[in-house]
Amino acid sequence: MKKSKIILLVIGIVVVIGLLMSTFIVKESKQAIVTQFGKPVGKPRIEPGLYFKVPFVQKVQFFDKRYLKWNGDPNQVTTKDKKYIFVDTYARWQITDPLRFFIRLRDQRSAQSRLDDILDGETRNAVASFNLLDLIRSTNRDPVVSEDYLQELDELDEISVGRARIEDMILEKANERTSDLGIKILDIRFKRMNYVDEVRDRVYDRMISERKRIADQFRSEGQGEASKIKGNKERDLAKIQSEAFEQAEIIKGKADAQATSIYASAYDRNASSRQFYSFLRGMEALEKSFDEKTNLVITTDSDLYKYLKEAN
Repeated sequence: MKKSKIILLVIGIVVVIGLLMSTFIVKESKQAIVTQFGKPVGKPRIEPGLYFKVPFVQKVQFFDKRYLKWNGDPNQVTTKDKKYIFVDTYARWQITDPLRFFIRLRDQRSAQSRLDDILDGETRNAVASFNLLDLIRSTNRDPVVSEDYLQELDELDEISVGRARIEDMILEKANERTSDLGIKILDIRFKRMNYVDEVRDRVYDRMISERKRIADQFRSEGQGEASKIKGNKERDLAKIQSEAFEQAEIIKGKADAQATSIYASAYDRNASSRQFYSFLRGMEALEKSFDEKTNLVITTDSDLYKYLKEAN
């Protein structure tokens, strides 16, 4: 009795293992093919779900159904107008026919290597077929000038194709070469473009020289404007001083005339007034002419002697 139970248990385990090994699940992000002794059997399993296979004999190969990325290596390429640049690209691709993909490429590592050859080659051909302006610009447009010193840049050279169209051309030719590989390249873009080191240094030197020229122009214009402002200041200052001196002299002349008139009118009023003003004038002259150490010699008929005598 116990022996029969053990046999049934073993048979059950074998059946379960057989069922597990004869089924496989395809997820939403995957697609699969079944191989027997290394060769594909049947159609690809593209839709998600549960599928069956012969255990121990058949194996399942899974492939990604999602968009995959490809990053190119920066390469030095010469443009049509003999400009040496580094070009760095990237692309997205997808496995559209897993059966053909398995037959031709086997796995994604081989696919990446094949894409390196195809996309790098087509990129080199495209870059070498067009001028640098076509590779870095997409449209013909008028430059937007935000600074007065750049007004001389009133137009840009026209392009014949443009960057976006060149990318489309690379994509089209690359898909022609991958059509029998079971993959499709969805898009390809230039990630970065730059001059090689030697050319970039010359470009930087030219940019520095141009900025120095602009700086010298600004400095020269500033010095000229400063000289103009300084000249106007000195002219205005001289004019103000001249007008002020003239006005002061006019005021002083009017004051002297008014003082003389007052002296004259006071002198002409009467004898006592004349005598008083004569005395004041004499005292003012005396005060301004002498100090404590002055010795004075005067005659008896002078006005000053007369005033001194009357004071005694």
